[in-house]
Amino acid sequence: MKKSNSIIRVKSLATKHSIKLSKNAFDQKEKANTFLTEVGDLSLFIKQIVKETFSRNFEFKEFLRQCYEIGNKSLPLIIITGTIMGLVLTIQSRPAMAKFGAVTMLPGMVAVSLIREIGPIITALICAGKIGSGMGAELGSMKVTEQIDAMEVSATNPMRYLVVTRVLAATLMLPILVLFADAFGFVGSWIGVNIKGDVSLVLYIFQAFKSIEFLDFFPALIKTFFFGAVIGIVGCYKGYTAGRGTESVGKAANAAVVLSSLLIIIVDMIAVQITDMML
Repeated sequence: MKKSNSIIRVKSLATKHSIKLSKNAFDQKEKANTFLTEVGDLSLFIKQIVKETFSRNFEFKEFLRQCYEIGNKSLPLIIITGTIMGLVLTIQSRPAMAKFGAVTMLPGMVAVSLIREIGPIITALICAGKIGSGMGAELGSMKVTEQIDAMEVSATNPMRYLVVTRVLAATLMLPILVLFADAFGFVGSWIGVNIKGDVSLVLYIFQAFKSIEFLDFFPALIKTFFFGAVIGIVGCYKGYTAGRGTESVGKAANAAVVLSSLLIIIVDMIAVQITDMML
């Protein structure tokens, strides 16, 4: 009797364990299928954006309005951030440079750091939070309120009017915002240098640009176009494919920021590797 009871318990535990393993395997399969589906949908979304970009009847007025919304309204935040970046980088680097007697090389070091990496990546991440979330929330709310469906019924192409204009505006305006961030980063660095010294702005700019080469500036500028494209595509994709519930608007905005920030870091890593091969 005891033997039969123990056998029944073993069979019960084995059944429960097998059910748990099968459930975990099913969950992993569902996650893999969801990821692959997301990648496929995003690829088709990008293909449709490229197709609509080179089609007729481009929405030029909406494109200019989006450039104003993305560029001009983000400029104060970028100026403040760029100035603080240069100031903090200079204050933090000065003691280490002073230990090696290389304080005179501080402007060049800050300039190369700002132009090659810090300026583009920090500006892109800030824009991912501001611009990407805005696109996701705006298109998501239009999806929930069925405005996108109404545009399709009224013979207006929502991909061309809503998505293409935003993606192109983000792609074009982010490099300009990065240039502003770098320029005001120099101003902030000059302020940091003058905390414990007395250097004119003209002399500081001359010392900074003396250390900059073409391969410092050009690859950094090129990758900012990809950063802008990533922000625009991901923000529009998450908003355009949002669900019907009101909570999907917040989810779309949050997902746009998280995914675009991750992709920006990945694109930056690839760009750094390519630039290192060129040097």
